Amino acid sequence: MNRRRKGKEGNKVESKVGRKYDTKECRLIGKYVRTNKLHRKVLEQELSSTGVYRSQHQILMFVADHPQVSQRELAELHGVSTATIAVSLKKLEQGGYIERKVDVKDNRFNRICITGRGMETVEKSVAIFEELEKRMFQGFSAEDFEKMGELLDRIYCNLEEYESGREKTFRGQEGEEL
Repeated sequence: MNRRRKGKEGNKVESKVGRKYDTKECRLIGKYVRTNKLHRKVLEQELSSTGVYRSQHQILMFVADHPQVSQRELAELHGVSTATIAVSLKKLEQGGYIERKVDVKDNRFNRICITGRGMETVEKSVAIFEELEKRMFQGFSAEDFEKMGELLDRIYCNLEEYESGREKTFRGQEGEEL
């Protein structure tokens, strides 16, 4: 049974597996995905002038707000491995955006400090983020913000519940591996 969905130009696209694409859920997810992709594209275009990648901006901004943070703390806060953070920090250090200083209490650890160049980049980044956010939400009322926040929270909670249920399914009821 083939289903059809509207493509970008309005033509219909065949589904080989019988998936119904023309549902209210699919349409909303499509809008969300398109919006997210466009946001990322515009943000990357704007941030490219700073010479730092998008994920590195997050690290720089955090270091600016939390001087002397450790590599381990950065990794935990960003939900990635210390090795992943190390790669980004190495690039930022080579670019002159941060410095690593040995922890005076424990020389096994490095503390990450932002440089003047790093701080200038953070200031440019903040201006870019603020301008983009202002443009994204142009014409939104306080009620629009409230409602959108509530709806996104509900979607997030539903996904968390779904994820928890799947973990139980894969592990069994008592947590044992299946």
